[in-house]
Amino acid sequence: MADGSVTQDRTMIADKGRSKAGEILYSNRRLFVQLLAYGGCSDVEAVAGALREARLPAVLYEDVNDPHGIALLSFHESPDFFLDTVRPLVGRGPFSALVPKPQYTMLGRTYSMGWESDLDEALIDRPRKRMCDPGLRWAVWYPLRRSGSFEQLEEKEQRAVLAEHGSVGQSFGRAGIAHDIRLACHGLNREDNDFIIGVLSDELHALSAIVQRMRKTRQTSLYIERLGPFFVGRAFWQAET
Repeated sequence: MADGSVTQDRTMIADKGRSKAGEILYSNRRLFVQLLAYGGCSDVEAVAGALREARLPAVLYEDVNDPHGIALLSFHESPDFFLDTVRPLVGRGPFSALVPKPQYTMLGRTYSMGWESDLDEALIDRPRKRMCDPGLRWAVWYPLRRSGSFEQLEEKEQRAVLAEHGSVGQSFGRAGIAHDIRLACHGLNREDNDFIIGVLSDELHALSAIVQRMRKTRQTSLYIERLGPFFVGRAFWQAET
């Protein structure tokens, strides 16, 4: 252009889907999800009360592995939300006496696989409903980093590895036993992980079983460099606003 300005092409960073007619779809909407864990909580109800008053779109978990542990899972389409709303909230009231556990901090974004015909459902509505589903109280959240050898595979082989791994989660989902939430976190955390996985169910055993089953896939056994740490909790309070 004559004035030297540049027109932004948002499709470069958009998530992609495909209509039933084969047309490529684009969306620049996505859900950012953050987990903050704390110790030293003697009154979980007081924390839940602060969240109710703030009308935060969030889930409050009790940590099964720490009798004084909790975690706040919050989500929003704008990452500014975590600085403008969540940060002030956790700096006052019942949160101010808690002990942060930064090793469990996770921040990721929903992403598409390229075949979804309803991107709003895949990127926004479905993960939000799953996180706030009272029938999915138990949750395991963990980050992972793939090895460099996976990135060197041909695209066809990558798809085969991912399809095998994905089929495990799909089988549990079809049976109504457990559901997952997949988040990309490239460049969004201090440990340089690639993804964050949330596995949700109404029973803890199901979550352990699905993680065990996934150990046998090629992705986990051959192409995962690092897994965890794992946060395991049960929802004390859930709200979708």
